[in-house]
Amino acid sequence: MAGRAAPAGPAAFGPVAVAAAVVAGAVADAVLADPARFHPVAGYGRAARATERLLYADSRPAGVAFVAAAVGGPVLAAVALDRRLPRAARPVALAVTLWAALGGTSLRAEAVAMSRLLTAGDLPAARGRLGNLCGRDPSGLDEPELARAAIESVAENTADAVLGPLLWGAALGLPGVVGYRAVNTLDAMVGHRSARYLRFGWAAARLDDAANLAPARLCAVLTALAAPVVGGSPGRAWRVWRRDGHDHPSPNAGQCEAAFAGALGITLGGTNVYAGELETRGRLGDGPPPRGADVARSGDLSAAVTAAGVAVSALAGAALAGRRHRSGRRRHGRHRSGA
Repeated sequence: MAGRAAPAGPAAFGPVAVAAAVVAGAVADAVLADPARFHPVAGYGRAARATERLLYADSRPAGVAFVAAAVGGPVLAAVALDRRLPRAARPVALAVTLWAALGGTSLRAEAVAMSRLLTAGDLPAARGRLGNLCGRDPSGLDEPELARAAIESVAENTADAVLGPLLWGAALGLPGVVGYRAVNTLDAMVGHRSARYLRFGWAAARLDDAANLAPARLCAVLTALAAPVVGGSPGRAWRVWRRDGHDHPSPNAGQCEAAFAGALGITLGGTNVYAGELETRGRLGDGPPPRGADVARSGDLSAAVTAAGVAVSALAGAALAGRRHRSGRRRHGRHRSGA
């Protein structure tokens, strides 16, 4: 129909192009890692912080308004851009956005660096580097506790920084990646249970929980399947995941961490300190406490899960795009026959 707006999302450019865009974005992350300068996620974080200063109040309604503005604005902009781009440019835009959103290669590099420091016995340097992986207070942590913190971060971020962008990009294209990354970034900024954000950050935390339901569980399943890569047992990883995955304050992080514990044959969980606040997690796994070498193994496991996740996301995205394309053609045919 003349003047009709082009649809947004993967259905607009077909199954093969969706799969190619997903794979290309993942390959770009593997080869180039994160953008070294002018990272769009960092820029978004600065804009979101400015929005927070304008809208902050110690209440849930204020937090809902903040999330609506900080997520809704970028998603609407992404939808508008997706509709304006030429058909051939849309897969390229999706691939580039995925490259910027994915953090798997940088995550694994940090795991290798932390493992080297721990195995060399350089605990002060390892404590100084832990902040690149998580916000846990590193002061006083010994090798097993530093290794545990690093592995738990690798496990959780394999879902958050890898599978989440892949799945949402495969399902909803450019707006899906932008929306997911915005939600995930807001949760990291205001979703923790501090005095300032207990109420204001509630909406961001709950939305992030919903956005990560599928990525976290896919992470657990793929971790169990990939356990032999690090000398683990798929059966043991599956059992630990199903038994311990819910023994965690987060409905999603525990799924990934329990599966990693089972696959690596170690025990995760315990008491953590974040900005002076204690958080007690359940025991995840049956093995010994982790050591420095186990951090590098967790990076290898994350790489295997990433590779499997790329394949699953590409296939799922192609299937969804094909179904939407066929549905759109049927609707268009009925419209033409009734005209």
